[in-house]
This record gives sequence, C-alpha cells and structure tokens, in this order.
Amino acid sequence: MLEIIAVRHTSVSVEPGTCYGCTDVGVADTFADEARRVKETITGLGTTFNAVYCSPLTRCTLLARACGFTTFITDPRLREMNFGEWEMQRYDAITDPRLQIWYDDWQHVRATGGESFEDQYRRVADFVSDLITLPHRRILIFAHAGTIVHLLRLSGLTPQEAFSRQPKYGEHRQIILQNQK
Repeated sequence: MLEIIAVRHTSVSVEPGTCYGCTDVGVADTFADEARRVKETITGLGTTFNAVYCSPLTRCTLLARACGFTTFITDPRLREMNFGEWEMQRYDAITDPRLQIWYDDWQHVRATGGESFEDQYRRVADFVSDLITLPHRRILIFAHAGTIVHLLRLSGLTPQEAFSRQPKYGEHRQIILQNQK
C-alpha cells in the first residue's frame, strides 16, 4: 500500500476564466498566507514522508519550498494539462472551432496543439507506475487539480467521482494506492 498526500498549488495570478493549464504562471498576492495555511495542514498530518515530489511549474515548487521542503523531486509528468494553442486565452475568447468538439468530448479530444484528458491520465499513470516500484510507503506531491484528479482515478474512482473530489487551491487529498509491486 502507498499513501499519497497530494497538495494542489495555491491561487494563481491569472484572470478568472483564463485557460492557463501548463503555462508557468505566477502565484497570487495572497501566496504567503495561503502557503502558511498549507504548511500548517501538512504539519498537522503527522509522520514524515519517504519522498516529496513536485510538478516543475513554479506555482508548485514555490509552495513546496514555502512548506519547508528544500529537497524534492520534480517530475514533468506531474504538470497540469497542456491546452496547446488555448493556453493563456480566456475561454470565452477562444475562436478555435475545435473548442466545441473538445467541450463535447473533453476526455478524448485533444486541445489544438495540446493534449486530451486521457493523454494527461496516461502521463500521470506512467509516473505512478514508476513510483510503485520504489519502497515508499508515504509520499507528498505538490501538483495541480488535473493531476490530482488522475491520482484519484488511479485509486479506483471514476472520472466523475474524481472530479467531485478535486481540491481547491491549497487543499490536499489523501490517496491510497493498493497492489504495490
């Protein structure tokens, strides 16, 4: 059994309604207060972690450092979904005709020049496949909502169940993975 504590990054400095996915955006002005609360929560979880993993995007690495972790492993497979040509555009301003096709089948259709929900799932599953070969019992991951949704799916939840448990900024989810190799 492997226990994962997956922490979503704090609020970002992006206008609401903007598709920012895997763009390396800055953190909000409220970062210090949000990070303090996250650190208190992690401290309250008790025992130590065998390893700390982190998305390489700044909003995650800054949070890991603010929580007192100076040594962590970054892995690009933990990044948020790549929305390709839609990155940093407001959803309501995207004129790509593929947007409606994506809305109709977001699980399988790739964003123009980007990836699909299932592409991201395979990326996160590949990370977990490597992770479960290690002797870890309890790890901490700083990542993104989409990444955490896929970690929840890998614990046995359906996409709909996983989305309903998606964390807000600065929240965490405990994920138990069975059948460790």
